[in-house]
Amino acid sequence: MTPERPRGEDAIPQPDVRKLAGAVEPSAPRDAQPGPQLYAALDLGTNSCRMLIAQPKGSQFQVIDSFSKTVQLGVGLEASGRLSRTSMGRTVQALRICGKKIEKHGVTRMRLVATEACRRARNARDFIRQVRRETGLALEVIAPEEEARLAVISCAPLVSRRTEQLLVVDIGGGSTELVWIDLSAVPPEDRPRAIMRLHAGFAPKDDKPAARVVDWISVPLGVATLKDQFIDVEDDAARFALMSWFFEENLASFSPYNADNPREGFQIIGTSGTVTTVAASFLGLRRYDRTKVDGLRMSSDQIDTVIRDYLSLGPEGRRTDPRIGRDRHALIMSGAAILQALMRIWPTDKLSVADRGLREGLLYAQMSADGVLEDGPYA
Repeated sequence: MTPERPRGEDAIPQPDVRKLAGAVEPSAPRDAQPGPQLYAALDLGTNSCRMLIAQPKGSQFQVIDSFSKTVQLGVGLEASGRLSRTSMGRTVQALRICGKKIEKHGVTRMRLVATEACRRARNARDFIRQVRRETGLALEVIAPEEEARLAVISCAPLVSRRTEQLLVVDIGGGSTELVWIDLSAVPPEDRPRAIMRLHAGFAPKDDKPAARVVDWISVPLGVATLKDQFIDVEDDAARFALMSWFFEENLASFSPYNADNPREGFQIIGTSGTVTTVAASFLGLRRYDRTKVDGLRMSSDQIDTVIRDYLSLGPEGRRTDPRIGRDRHALIMSGAAILQALMRIWPTDKLSVADRGLREGLLYAQMSADGVLEDGPYA
């Protein structure tokens, strides 16, 4: 089937999207002239280390430099409760590169955050001190609520004007954040901007129509931690089914789980390497292309077809499939199990794919707080 992008009433007019800070400009050319102050955002997760360096440009930002590497910081954490010496060493090497990029560009405004692995590890403080000592970078461990909030505001440009109930899902390496937002009181043309205003917190600050967070949850199961839970199950299909069931069981305390929500006006936005990999596989991309993936809309049937294909390939076939990639093949089935559970539970047959997340949210929040965006800060 042909992939769908938002169009007609479901689409956000291009001028509106370009006014939103979460919409990212293509990287600047190498010979770009010095411009506004640069900002850095680093996201150290359970599996990956990612960084963006960007400068404000009008109502959005332009990426100047970037870094992404699989570091597997959380390997062995599920069993030992500690970060291993090997995984910490790998991560410090990656962070050294980030530090050199920050120094090269003269960045002074930055947020460098760590998430679930550092929230859970007993030796996280020792690791953060090691990072500071060996790289000069000061990591900040953020709470699950802030992680969820930053992921949500980065997805604002993908919110349809027809959306009244929104579920944003961020599938990470060590945890999965879900945020359910009621937009029914917000005028349709202001709904993406209302999402952006959540940068100040989930609780509305005044009486004007606002995006209302019905509930949010941080499930301590991501692609790495869920895989570790069932690592002793040898059968590939059985392991996948168990992972999907187990993740669904862990959503029982999420209040909209059993709600009678209408299919009309409901939108799910998924942001994660899992979601973008499934989208790239559906499109048959042998070389990843963000412009084709970000904003893509996939149906439940299309997602299920990709997942069935993954299962038919088996572990060895997934390892050599260029659409999945060498860094993702070992974790794609645990991520697919989470994704399938979510699409099974809630009343929609469409998923909006977001190639954006914590880093973009961090950049937006910093620039908005500094008032360097033409239309910001959003109050």
